[in-house]
Amino acid sequence: MNPEIFHSVLLDEEKCKGCTHCIRRCPTEAIRVKRGKARIDEDRCIDCGECIRTCPNHAKYGQTDSLELLKDFKYTIALPAPAFYAQFKGNLSLNKLLGGLVRLGFDEVFEVAWAAEILADEIDRYLKKPKLALPVISSACPAVVRLVEVQFPSLIDNLLPLDSPLGLAAKIARKQAMEKGLKPEEIGVFFITPCPAKVMEVRRSSGTLERIDGAISMSSIYPRLINDIDNLPEESSCQLASWKGIGWARSGGEQESLGEGEYMAVDGIHNVISVFEKIEMGELKKVIYCEAQACVGGCIGGVFAVQNPFIAKVNVNHLIKKYSTSRPPEQHQLEEWRKEKAFQRIQPYEIRDVLKLDNDYRKAIEKYQQIEKILEKLPALDCGACGCPTCRSLAEDIVRGKAQEIDCPFLLREKLCEISKEIFDLANRVPQTMSEEGGKKKIESQ
Repeated sequence: MNPEIFHSVLLDEEKCKGCTHCIRRCPTEAIRVKRGKARIDEDRCIDCGECIRTCPNHAKYGQTDSLELLKDFKYTIALPAPAFYAQFKGNLSLNKLLGGLVRLGFDEVFEVAWAAEILADEIDRYLKKPKLALPVISSACPAVVRLVEVQFPSLIDNLLPLDSPLGLAAKIARKQAMEKGLKPEEIGVFFITPCPAKVMEVRRSSGTLERIDGAISMSSIYPRLINDIDNLPEESSCQLASWKGIGWARSGGEQESLGEGEYMAVDGIHNVISVFEKIEMGELKKVIYCEAQACVGGCIGGVFAVQNPFIAKVNVNHLIKKYSTSRPPEQHQLEEWRKEKAFQRIQPYEIRDVLKLDNDYRKAIEKYQQIEKILEKLPALDCGACGCPTCRSLAEDIVRGKAQEIDCPFLLREKLCEISKEIFDLANRVPQTMSEEGGKKKIESQ
């Protein structure tokens, strides 16, 4: 495992049956089946969770943290995702729900939804700048950000240079806790996450000002609260978010928080890829902002969500109506955050050259030509029987030295037919040769 890369999505080899469901759905072709077991290419994986949804044997899972980690800190802060609210009935008091997190052991709750509201105004300010690479692509979904880094490097400049709501929430929450006299090492900041991609974002925050100390899945928190939800205490100081931030839980919510404009929202990683291909071809230059989310329906469709996403969307809509009054921070507070560059993304975007055939341009061209020649031999069925998602991906693996032509069962059959024919011809020639040699010896003896 590459020590510089953390992935939440992992494989349980004992449960893996070697089927090809996952390789067909992986958007970056990061999975291969070798020797009857799936293998995940760490460099290509974007932690979108599609393989977790697809695997019929539950061999893929998302690694998250435990509430036990709270014991390692003097003061702990919960950062619930907006999608966390959607797991409960829409008529529920958010102060009760947030109070439930305090009851679980957190000392404080800071809403990521409120950070989203604050960030929406900053995004609106940024979009008014001249000479932007359009459309600007949202940085809220880490799986989408990683997708651009891995598969669409030409769109790096289109990514919003502002931080995600999670990153902003972590910065503000940690700073406010330190203003209470706490030392940085005494503060534990934990995100209640709807998906494995956010776990990846949390781990990548290590060592930065926005450091998040753990990511706890919504599915592990939900059962601890749902049975006593009506008896939970009201925490009047917790809830600050309104419709503007709560709506980010579902697809289109971010776009709506920005107001009117040439904006678009796309959800579902395969739909995102289709849109990004259009952007690369220059077909969406009139669109100013693109809200892109890997999960169908947005964060409410994350693999760690408990509630049916359609019901969750109804719950979100109820909450949007219920919490219609926005409570933005004071202007002087905004100015202070701007001076501290709290809205700026700390970690720069990086192009991941995982799809490059070779660093040498000429060799890359030669390898591309080899791929095309191999493709002419392959059946173009994209059956997955070779353990690769497509015939082209097999051809690429062959050129990269990671596979052989006989991994394709059709080419293997042809090869076996050739070998059997050679054996058959050889078998027929041997008796004939022996007979001819015997005849020569008989003549010589006479």
